[in-house]
Amino acid sequence: MGSHRNALVAAIRQELAEARGTARAVLAAAESARGEAQNRRRLVRDAYATCLSQLASAREDARQDIRQRFHGEADRLAGHLRGLASASASGAAGTPWRLWAPSDPEPGRAPGLLRIGTIDFDETEALPGLIPLLDRAHLHLSGPQSTLDEVITGVLLRALGSTRAGHVELTVYDPERLGETLAVFAPLGTRFVGPGGLGPLLDELVDRLCRDEDRDGWQIVVLLADRAGVEEMSRAQRAQLDRIVRTGVGRGVHLVVRGMELAEHPSVERITVRDRIASCSSLDRLEVRLDPAPPPQRIAAFCREAADRLRQGPPPARLADLEPDRHWAESARDGLLAPIGDSTDGALVALPLGDRAPHILVGGPSDSGKTNLIYTWLGSLATRYGPAELALYLLDFTEGESFARYVPGPRDPSWLPQVRLAGINLRDDREFGLAVLRHLSEELDAPGRPRTVVVIDEFPTLLDGRDAIADEAESLLTELVRRGPEQGLHLMLSAQDGIRALTGRPAVLARFTVRIAMPKARRILATDNLAASLIPRFHTVVNGESGLAGANRIVRLPDAGDRTAWGATQRRLWRCRPAGSEEPRVFDGAAVPRLPSIYRPSGRVSAVAPPAAVLGERIDVSAQPARLLLDPAPGRNLAVLGSRADEACDVLAAAALSLAAQGPAHFSIVCLEPAAERSAARLVAELPAADWYDASDVRFEAPHSDVPRYVIGYGLDAAGARHRPALRALLTDGPQRHVHVLGWWRSVARLRDDLAGRFDPIGAWVALGVHGSELAPLHPQPGGPFWNPRPRRALFFDRPVHRTPEVIIPYEVNSDHT
Repeated sequence: MGSHRNALVAAIRQELAEARGTARAVLAAAESARGEAQNRRRLVRDAYATCLSQLASAREDARQDIRQRFHGEADRLAGHLRGLASASASGAAGTPWRLWAPSDPEPGRAPGLLRIGTIDFDETEALPGLIPLLDRAHLHLSGPQSTLDEVITGVLLRALGSTRAGHVELTVYDPERLGETLAVFAPLGTRFVGPGGLGPLLDELVDRLCRDEDRDGWQIVVLLADRAGVEEMSRAQRAQLDRIVRTGVGRGVHLVVRGMELAEHPSVERITVRDRIASCSSLDRLEVRLDPAPPPQRIAAFCREAADRLRQGPPPARLADLEPDRHWAESARDGLLAPIGDSTDGALVALPLGDRAPHILVGGPSDSGKTNLIYTWLGSLATRYGPAELALYLLDFTEGESFARYVPGPRDPSWLPQVRLAGINLRDDREFGLAVLRHLSEELDAPGRPRTVVVIDEFPTLLDGRDAIADEAESLLTELVRRGPEQGLHLMLSAQDGIRALTGRPAVLARFTVRIAMPKARRILATDNLAASLIPRFHTVVNGESGLAGANRIVRLPDAGDRTAWGATQRRLWRCRPAGSEEPRVFDGAAVPRLPSIYRPSGRVSAVAPPAAVLGERIDVSAQPARLLLDPAPGRNLAVLGSRADEACDVLAAAALSLAAQGPAHFSIVCLEPAAERSAARLVAELPAADWYDASDVRFEAPHSDVPRYVIGYGLDAAGARHRPALRALLTDGPQRHVHVLGWWRSVARLRDDLAGRFDPIGAWVALGVHGSELAPLHPQPGGPFWNPRPRRALFFDRPVHRTPEVIIPYEVNSDHT
């Protein structure tokens, strides 16, 4: 029994020991698991904290990046919007009041938007708040009356300051304050309508909208209505107001309304003001912080200046406005098109030349601006069409130097690259105009020629007179008018009374479909077209239907007469001229050409056979000398006739010096006229081997010589009867022995006496100051040539060469006279 209990106790103890061991093992494992769990929890907590920190940093970086991109995009968009706002409301339309000044609109550009305040954005510079008006909308304003009146004043000032003076007609209906609200605009001719005037005003506006007339500018009608006036409006007046709302914008009539409802329409811009914050229908939910009212003194100053401009008339347009963005970018293949000014609406008006508008006729009295018009048109053409596309021939038959600005001068070596030829001071040199017409006629069918424009100022001078020049000029002009356009040649003819010059030439006149009438021009337009009598200075009438009424365009011209202002543009074009461009041929009727240095002994021109004496410059397209061939044929002598001693001496000196430059020759200088001694002595100084004879030892027996011998005689008619036989023998027999006489006789009668009435020994003559009738004995046609003497002009006739005498210009050889 005892052993059984002991065994049971031992078994229990054993089991308890095992249970305690197991419990201790389980506890140890639990403690270990607990430690591991706590360690994992710590690691998770640390990782969580690290993740939170990283997420916070990433979130902050992302937030900063988003903020920077937001501000960058906002600034960029604000910049774009600011630039767009500046373009949409430039100058006086959008400048803040502290910098505000009136500005002229750009030609042809539609009116822009008008600033009334600013639009604020967070951390972004405020943008201008703009609203439409001219050509876009009516304005309806609601809110505090005093604030609205400030807004209306500012809008009107910006609209008036950004348009040309007189282009906005302002009408104010203010029955409550009798016009006092906007009285500051009274100097501009503002019309104020008082109580009871609303009905007639609406009738007038509707009547204007019903008339089919070309509008000139805009009419702004400000309706500052009061409650009584609104309540008294009839249904008919309300219907009229609604009609103006629907159709007024398209006809240039705009309403600015306060205190009266306007019908719903897309053209109505509604502005609601609260606490100087405006909500505008065109800006949706954007709010505009209103600008302060413009300073009263600034409004008053503007109105005074604008009123002064209205009284003085519109200023001329600017020449720079006619220049294209790129020079020489146009092609003349299908014609020429160049603006000459702007119309009443500011759009540029271009002058066409082509198949449908072949030629241009300009008319107007003296000082009416014809030359200014030509300057404007040539400048506009020259900046659009390069020398490969356009060639200009300019002829001025007035007493001025209109085209001298386009050719090289002593102070400005530049020239207009398109100019091929310019003739100035041609009033007494119709021969040069005729030579140009001949040249153009000969070149008419030449291939590869650019489109050519010929400008002839005061062209009737060329056709005046019943002589051969007028007859041939008319024939050539008719040919150029008829055939020129199909060959790319066009004419612009200008005159005080061009129609009179073309009377009796209907075929010619009919081709001048483009007519330009300057102020007070007569007969350039149709008889029932009186537009030219109504236009002011610096304006012109352009008519493309041969002057018919109804085809007029009134053009405002720039003042292009300032040569300094034009010079900068011409120098830019000159620097861009193609390589190898030649200077234009310049003929100045008031200038005396100098004897070229190559025709002096030091020049040594190429020897010719027979030698040729240079007498003067021919009046021709190219500057060529008039030459006299001195071959051994009978009569190869020269007689210089007339009483103008200086010019006669120059003719003889030029002949002698040019002969000396052609090779060996012997000269005998015979001076029998005291007035010519100085010139003869100068000639001897340049020809040191020449023989000298005067009245004390005159002789005409020429010794034998192996080289050509020339007797240069000054005042040979003073030789006297004793020497006449020797002089006649020398004139008759000398040429066969290579001895030629180049002498000066002071009259044809004295030459006849020296030659005993036989002029056969004189094969050539130059007449200075001798009337045509006096030259009859020397002329092949009875009665002599048609010739009235002119200073520094001579008639040259060489019997074997000429059918009729040729006009030449004696060279200046001696520098002490011109």
